[in-house]
Amino acid sequence: MNQQELKSRIEEIIADNHVGILSTVENNKPYGRYMTFFNKDMTLYTPTSRETHKKEEIDKNGHVHVLLGYQGQGIGDEYVEVTGYARIREDREIIDELWNEELDKWFDGKDDPVLVFLEIKPDSIRLMNSKGDTPQTLDL
Repeated sequence: MNQQELKSRIEEIIADNHVGILSTVENNKPYGRYMTFFNKDMTLYTPTSRETHKKEEIDKNGHVHVLLGYQGQGIGDEYVEVTGYARIREDREIIDELWNEELDKWFDGKDDPVLVFLEIKPDSIRLMNSKGDTPQTLDL
Protein backbone atom coordinates (compact mmCIF):
# COMPACT_ATOMS: atom_id res chain seq x y z
CA MET A 1 0.00 0.00 0.00
CA ASN A 2 1.47 3.38 -0.94
CA GLN A 3 1.50 6.34 1.47
CA GLN A 4 -1.62 8.00 -0.01
CA GLU A 5 -3.62 4.75 0.23
CA LEU A 6 -2.32 4.24 3.76
CA LYS A 7 -3.32 7.77 4.79
CA SER A 8 -6.81 7.27 3.31
CA ARG A 9 -7.28 3.98 5.17
CA ILE A 10 -6.07 5.50 8.45
CA GLU A 11 -8.44 8.46 8.00
CA GLU A 12 -11.35 6.03 7.43
CA ILE A 13 -10.57 4.11 10.60
CA ILE A 14 -10.28 7.30 12.65
CA ALA A 15 -13.52 8.69 11.16
CA ASP A 16 -15.40 5.45 11.92
CA ASN A 17 -14.08 5.05 15.47
CA HIS A 18 -14.56 7.94 17.84
CA VAL A 19 -13.92 5.99 21.02
CA GLY A 20 -10.43 4.75 21.73
CA ILE A 21 -7.81 4.39 24.41
CA LEU A 22 -5.62 7.30 25.45
CA SER A 23 -2.48 6.33 27.37
CA THR A 24 -0.48 8.85 29.34
CA VAL A 25 2.57 8.46 31.58
CA GLU A 26 2.62 8.94 35.35
CA ASN A 27 5.67 8.04 37.45
CA ASN A 28 7.25 6.32 34.42
CA LYS A 29 4.25 3.99 34.07
CA PRO A 30 1.56 3.99 31.37
CA TYR A 31 -2.05 4.73 32.28
CA GLY A 32 -4.85 4.15 29.75
CA ARG A 33 -8.47 5.19 29.65
CA TYR A 34 -11.26 5.26 27.08
CA MET A 35 -11.86 8.66 25.50
CA THR A 36 -13.89 10.19 22.67
CA PHE A 37 -11.79 11.55 19.81
CA PHE A 38 -12.35 14.11 17.07
CA ASN A 39 -10.06 14.29 14.05
CA LYS A 40 -9.05 17.51 12.32
CA ASP A 41 -6.37 17.15 9.64
CA MET A 42 -4.75 14.15 11.36
CA THR A 43 -4.64 15.96 14.71
CA LEU A 44 -6.79 14.32 17.39
CA TYR A 45 -8.81 16.19 20.00
CA THR A 46 -10.55 14.81 23.06
CA PRO A 47 -12.60 16.69 25.64
CA THR A 48 -11.72 16.45 29.31
CA SER A 49 -11.91 18.35 32.56
CA ARG A 50 -9.10 20.58 33.67
CA GLU A 51 -9.51 18.88 37.09
CA THR A 52 -8.57 15.34 35.98
CA HIS A 53 -5.46 13.27 36.55
CA LYS A 54 -4.85 13.07 32.80
CA LYS A 55 -4.49 16.86 32.59
CA GLU A 56 -1.93 16.76 35.40
CA GLU A 57 -0.13 13.85 33.70
CA ILE A 58 0.02 15.70 30.37
CA ASP A 59 1.22 18.87 32.09
CA LYS A 60 4.19 16.82 33.37
CA ASN A 61 4.76 14.65 30.28
CA GLY A 62 2.88 15.30 27.04
CA HIS A 63 3.88 12.06 25.30
CA VAL A 64 0.76 9.95 24.64
CA HIS A 65 -0.36 6.84 22.80
CA VAL A 66 -3.83 6.37 21.27
CA LEU A 67 -5.50 3.19 19.98
CA LEU A 68 -8.50 3.54 17.65
CA GLY A 69 -10.42 1.06 15.58
CA TYR A 70 -10.33 -2.39 17.07
CA GLN A 71 -13.96 -3.50 17.25
CA GLY A 72 -13.37 -6.91 18.82
CA GLN A 73 -14.94 -8.79 15.91
CA GLY A 74 -11.93 -10.99 15.37
CA ILE A 75 -8.20 -11.33 15.50
CA GLY A 76 -7.73 -9.55 12.17
CA ASP A 77 -9.57 -6.32 13.02
CA GLU A 78 -7.80 -3.22 11.72
CA TYR A 79 -6.83 -0.46 14.11
CA VAL A 80 -4.42 2.45 14.33
CA GLU A 81 -1.73 3.23 16.86
CA VAL A 82 -0.98 6.93 17.25
CA THR A 83 2.03 8.16 19.17
CA GLY A 84 2.26 11.85 19.68
CA TYR A 85 2.44 14.84 21.91
CA ALA A 86 -0.58 16.25 23.75
CA ARG A 87 -1.20 19.74 24.98
CA ILE A 88 -4.12 21.40 26.70
CA ARG A 89 -6.33 23.62 24.55
CA GLU A 90 -8.76 25.86 26.38
CA ASP A 91 -9.24 28.54 23.76
CA ARG A 92 -12.75 29.47 22.72
CA GLU A 93 -12.08 28.71 19.04
CA ILE A 94 -11.41 25.01 19.65
CA ILE A 95 -14.23 24.63 22.17
CA ASP A 96 -16.76 26.26 19.81
CA GLU A 97 -15.57 24.21 16.84
CA LEU A 98 -15.57 20.80 18.57
CA TRP A 99 -18.48 21.13 20.98
CA ASN A 100 -21.53 18.95 20.39
CA GLU A 101 -24.59 18.12 22.50
CA GLU A 102 -23.31 14.62 23.28
CA LEU A 103 -20.77 16.28 25.56
CA ASP A 104 -23.61 17.54 27.78
CA LYS A 105 -23.38 14.13 29.50
CA TRP A 106 -20.09 15.22 31.08
CA PHE A 107 -20.11 19.02 30.99
CA ASP A 108 -22.54 21.84 31.77
CA GLY A 109 -22.52 23.15 28.21
CA LYS A 110 -19.66 24.51 26.18
CA ASP A 111 -19.19 27.35 28.67
CA ASP A 112 -18.43 24.93 31.53
CA PRO A 113 -15.28 26.38 33.15
CA VAL A 114 -13.67 22.93 33.58
CA LEU A 115 -13.97 21.99 29.87
CA VAL A 116 -10.71 21.76 27.95
CA PHE A 117 -9.62 19.74 24.93
CA LEU A 118 -6.47 17.72 24.62
CA GLU A 119 -4.83 18.30 21.26
CA ILE A 120 -2.73 15.34 20.11
CA LYS A 121 -0.23 15.99 17.33
CA PRO A 122 0.95 12.63 15.97
CA ASP A 123 4.64 11.74 15.72
CA SER A 124 3.68 8.51 13.97
CA ILE A 125 0.56 6.60 12.99
CA ARG A 126 0.68 2.88 12.31
CA LEU A 127 -1.99 0.80 10.61
CA MET A 128 -2.23 -2.57 12.31
CA ASN A 129 -3.80 -5.87 11.19
CA SER A 130 -4.52 -4.74 7.66
CA LYS A 131 -5.42 -7.99 5.87
CA GLY A 132 -2.68 -9.84 7.69
CA ASP A 133 0.00 -7.42 6.46
CA THR A 134 2.82 -6.27 8.68
CA PRO A 135 2.21 -2.93 10.41
CA GLN A 136 2.57 0.06 8.11
CA THR A 137 3.69 3.49 9.30
CA LEU A 138 2.39 6.69 7.76
CA ASP A 139 5.12 9.23 7.00
CA LEU A 140 4.23 12.48 8.74
